Amino acid sequence: MTDSATLSPLDLASRLIACPSVTPATGAVFDALEAMLRPLGFTVWRSMDGESPDGPVENLLALRSGPENSRHFAFAGHLDVVPTGHGWNSDPFTPEVRGDMLFGRGAVDMKSQIAAMVAAAANIPQEAGTISFIITGDEEGPARFGTLALMEHMDARGIRPDLCLVGEPTSVNRLGDMMKIGRRGSVNIWLEVHGNEGHVAYPHLAANPIPRLVAMLAELDALVLDEGTEWFQPSNLEITDLEVGNPATNVIPAVAKARLSIRFNDRHTGNELATRVMAIAERHGGVARPVISGEPFLTAPGDFSTLLADAIRAETGVEPEMSTSGGTSDARFLKNLCPVIEFGPCNATMHKRDEAIAIPDLEALVRIYERAALAALSL
Repeated sequence: MTDSATLSPLDLASRLIACPSVTPATGAVFDALEAMLRPLGFTVWRSMDGESPDGPVENLLALRSGPENSRHFAFAGHLDVVPTGHGWNSDPFTPEVRGDMLFGRGAVDMKSQIAAMVAAAANIPQEAGTISFIITGDEEGPARFGTLALMEHMDARGIRPDLCLVGEPTSVNRLGDMMKIGRRGSVNIWLEVHGNEGHVAYPHLAANPIPRLVAMLAELDALVLDEGTEWFQPSNLEITDLEVGNPATNVIPAVAKARLSIRFNDRHTGNELATRVMAIAERHGGVARPVISGEPFLTAPGDFSTLLADAIRAETGVEPEMSTSGGTSDARFLKNLCPVIEFGPCNATMHKRDEAIAIPDLEALVRIYERAALAALSL
């Protein structure tokens, strides 16, 4: 094992942040990562996947094989970032150190974690086992041609890890206080009710779709999907949009629309919930068009969560909470390859202006990722 100071995670993170990469990320940021990985003995494949409107997407797969039949540990994440917005105190794509903080878009979500993974991999001897990087340029966007396409490339090459760590920013108040062992599923559903337009003074000559949509939404809003499980909070259905678009005060509109989002635990599947909503919509004379973003998953507490918790505790003195809270991530796809857990820095500034990571946390992440990978390879 080399000295952990051989590769500076601050330098690596700064190089990645300096590459503008609003989703979908392409080009320079992948050049930078490839330049970091090849000298460490990784074979790197890059691809442009998918077609408009949700593609093409640039993806990167890197592999450093260990001895024959050795275990395989994967690092996964994304190089794309959300738009910068306004009001930063420094240029979002000019990494800046102020005090013990590194500022820049992607400092938390999640270029610093990828930098820490690279620095950790540099410290892991090749004879310890196989290491891979599964890195997409489209996690913050539609994600149709990101990690899913990478998984197809992996399957074509016969690459399948035993365990996978995703570097999402999971910590809340201090580094190490939370890891994600699962995530809820997500389905968005567009609702529509058609009627017949007409003059409000002659309602018998028209059919107002709004009362039917309101009744539909009332029934949906009253649903209690479940009371939660041992590891998951209750599923929730939220109405997220309501649209009629009627500029006139004396016209009964022809159509009324709404949208809802369901975040659901492992008591349900996306298809089951979509079918349930479609039936309610039909009873009220409407239609529902669902789009399932991901299914729930749980990596049950066991060897993987234990070795990661041990690594976190050893470097921070913190006992991590195992959680399934929050939104979705590419772990919803990777769980079909192998057990997957998410762990990364504090998420307080992700997607915000002046996004920043504490440099001591960045350095600790290297040591945690290195410990976890070595332990996983020795299972």
